[in-house]
Amino acid sequence: MVASSLLAHTRNLDLVIRHVLAGLGHGIHAGVERGAGVEFSEYRAYVPGDEWRRVDWKLLARADRYYVREAERDSHVAVWLVLDATASMAEPSRSIAGLDKIAYARSVLACIAAIAQRQGDAFGLVVLQDGRTAFTPAARGPRQLHRVLAQLEQAEATGVLPDAAALRSALHFARSPSLIFAASDFLDWPSPLSEALLRLRHMRHDVRALLLQTQAEVDADFANGAYRDPEQGEGQFGFDQSRQGAYAAARDAHFGAVKAQSRQHDVPLFAARIEQAPGDVLRALLKQSGRR
Repeated sequence: MVASSLLAHTRNLDLVIRHVLAGLGHGIHAGVERGAGVEFSEYRAYVPGDEWRRVDWKLLARADRYYVREAERDSHVAVWLVLDATASMAEPSRSIAGLDKIAYARSVLACIAAIAQRQGDAFGLVVLQDGRTAFTPAARGPRQLHRVLAQLEQAEATGVLPDAAALRSALHFARSPSLIFAASDFLDWPSPLSEALLRLRHMRHDVRALLLQTQAEVDADFANGAYRDPEQGEGQFGFDQSRQGAYAAARDAHFGAVKAQSRQHDVPLFAARIEQAPGDVLRALLKQSGRR
């Protein structure tokens, strides 16, 4: 399994995708249609649970391995990637030099884009940073993947979220069925982003949220004894053992409210530490997206 240290040493998302997706074996959704009238797409290795009638027996005789014929038709579900690239996403890991939240979010969303491209889905990207929304319209194919990866590689953590009106006007893609993956630290909640995600869910889109934290945030243990909120301008907060309890209580209350509201609105929220292997996080996130 690829470790997060890879993400700290490269911004080449093609390289990240190649390593993280090796052997992952997951699709994003079960939106393809099978049966009479669909066209043959490809072979794949048999896995327990596949129907025996879909095994290609002639190929078995030649290759001495079981292969299943995959046939699929466009499911008309667009995949949308939403990246919170505000200043707080620059928060670094205290244990892996060079790794921060934005690098981790870029990598996970890039892998989802690559899977969407392989499945033949249309996919697009929304980047939120510095009070603005950068929008890459949904499309299919390898060229679209290159466009999306280029935008992700350029995204830097800066500024604050766009306001609610600006974000609402950017969500015109919501007119068609969509599967939406949003990566953020959700330190702002409620926020224009949270309101947009809940609104999309109310419109019956399939919304999935990835909540990113550092191990230091989870443990309330900042090695240098100080913490600065990059979205609050100047000022650094002293952080010693006497303040750990208050920090942990405030953190638990905040994220408890985030999780409760997400659950209330049927938005699966997956919490991950950026020090975790990205393949493990991606596998869990995609497993959630198949539960409907």
